[in-house]
Amino acid sequence: MYFYEVAPNQIVRKTADVFTYHHDSLLQSGQLATIEVGKKHLVGVVMRQVEKPAYETKELIALELPPLPQPLVELAQWLAQYYKTPLATVLQTILPRGLTKTRRRSTTTKLTATRDRTHFLFNDEQQQALATLTDDNDGTYLLQGITGSGKTAVYIEMARALMERGKSVIVLVPEIALTSQTIAEFSHHFDNILVTHSGQTEAERHIMWQKALTEPGPQLVIGPRSALFTPLKNLGAIIIDEAHEPSFKQEQSPRYSALRAATMLGRFHKAKVVFGSATPLVSDRYIAEQAGRPILRLTKLARPGATTPSITLIDMTKRANFHRHRFLSDALLRTIDENLISGHQTLIFHNRRGSASTTLCDNCGWTALCPNCFVPLTLHADKYELRCHICDHREAVPSHCPVCQHTDIIFKGIGTKLIETELNKIFAHARIARFDSDNDAEKIEERYNDLYGGNVDIIIGTQVVAKGLDLPKLRSVGVIQADSGLAIPDYSSAERTFELLAQVIGRVGRNEHNTSVIVQTYQPAHPSVALGLAQNYEAFYLETLEERRRAHFPPFTYLLKLTAVYKTEAGAVNASKKLAATLRQKAPAGVQVLGPTPSFYERLHGNYRWQLVVKSPRREYLLALLEQLPPTNWQFELDPTSLL
Repeated sequence: MYFYEVAPNQIVRKTADVFTYHHDSLLQSGQLATIEVGKKHLVGVVMRQVEKPAYETKELIALELPPLPQPLVELAQWLAQYYKTPLATVLQTILPRGLTKTRRRSTTTKLTATRDRTHFLFNDEQQQALATLTDDNDGTYLLQGITGSGKTAVYIEMARALMERGKSVIVLVPEIALTSQTIAEFSHHFDNILVTHSGQTEAERHIMWQKALTEPGPQLVIGPRSALFTPLKNLGAIIIDEAHEPSFKQEQSPRYSALRAATMLGRFHKAKVVFGSATPLVSDRYIAEQAGRPILRLTKLARPGATTPSITLIDMTKRANFHRHRFLSDALLRTIDENLISGHQTLIFHNRRGSASTTLCDNCGWTALCPNCFVPLTLHADKYELRCHICDHREAVPSHCPVCQHTDIIFKGIGTKLIETELNKIFAHARIARFDSDNDAEKIEERYNDLYGGNVDIIIGTQVVAKGLDLPKLRSVGVIQADSGLAIPDYSSAERTFELLAQVIGRVGRNEHNTSVIVQTYQPAHPSVALGLAQNYEAFYLETLEERRRAHFPPFTYLLKLTAVYKTEAGAVNASKKLAATLRQKAPAGVQVLGPTPSFYERLHGNYRWQLVVKSPRREYLLALLEQLPPTNWQFELDPTSLL
């Protein structure tokens, strides 16, 4: 009889991650099993063989599946330790749901190419990058290439070279919406692509996972963040496209960064990890420089005859620029007119959904607030309702002010739905499509072929349209209010604004056609706007690095965000003050405890939220301070990318 420590996929006891079971045969680490815990039967992962304990043990039942690859088991343990999270919570993230269910193996549908095949003629920079990325060295590489420099072509050739050597490849994309385009590119070159994302059914994800675990040959996996946990045995590379995107950080426990996790998984597999971006995160670029990691640069457009776009900056404070419409400038409307006549596309970018961000009384100043979250309700004119973008509370639009009874209710602020309504009025015959998180019916991946084929004249959207899209009939990009993100009180706001501008401008200027960008802003001189328009990453990087150094923000310090969640405001305030005093007393020299302050979203799901922010020169100090956290009413996040 053999004895094993097994980690269940549900928290059994907060103080223990593993429990001892026996089995009559020798099992490998990573073996999946069902185990009895009290009256429950849970899925568990065999972590290691141990000596016979002094107490009675129950028998485990091994599942008829190959064991998880050892690097994936090591990654699970690392995530639990690094993010101070129960191993059971990590296993829930790594393993598919319904693991013990019997699935009907569907016949694998071959992905058909939905667009013209791209023929790669590599320039010297691409060839140099490819030579580095296909040599025998492992490690993490930063592929910093301007938009349109042919990063995807490098990924494809890198994957092909590794798969010819029998190695598997994972390609991570920041959004489900971008999987369609990535699959369209890769499906010309690879037959056996495994796709995984949260839009699939439980059964589809389970079958794909099982295929990855059981099939012997090299495989190519494409998907967002969670695709990282596909159980591939001989992994050669993890490619992270648009690596600057915040969606690579998970917001629920375990609050892991897919970039950090990918680096570790690459280390365990002795595989290459590539962070690809035109605008790498300031922290990632700095860390790469300090660690002496290779930074591969692509500074030339992949298509030799490509013409850079003409850029027009519209100052929104000057009303002379807005004769035809109050927030759509004359230059932008003229450009849309010209594109419609010539049969070309225009992309309109604005980073706020809805129709109006504020509903108020013009007489007394009353503002419509969410009763749960105390934030302004957003008007959604298509359904004529007010909606909270945090808790999704909805209510009817008032016909009169509930305070002074006046009927002078006005709506301020611009959202994507309002832009869509206004453009439909001005260009009644145009085919207009809006893409944001409100319109479930029209997702980019569902309408990608329409976009690619030019069956949509005007594309309106939030961040999702700024990322990675490469549309051959797109000739112009309009940015409604380039500085809108700068109003958000967070240390990463300027970086996010710069990235979005640089990325959205990069949707054009990728071929030989004349293209244009019209950018409207109230702050034309702000560095994020000016350098974003110029796509001048180096200047922005140096300026931001100096600001972060002065203010003690990453990459020069480690952050811990602690949030008290109570039914009453007094409860949240008192608990926050008490913990702040304890932390200041226990903190080593050089550690700053900031707060308590109300969270940016002070009310959420009927609870009051107050927060503390701890800055530390060493990460282990933060892990030690977490020991002081009360067992209830507190949430924590290590290495937050935002303090909101």
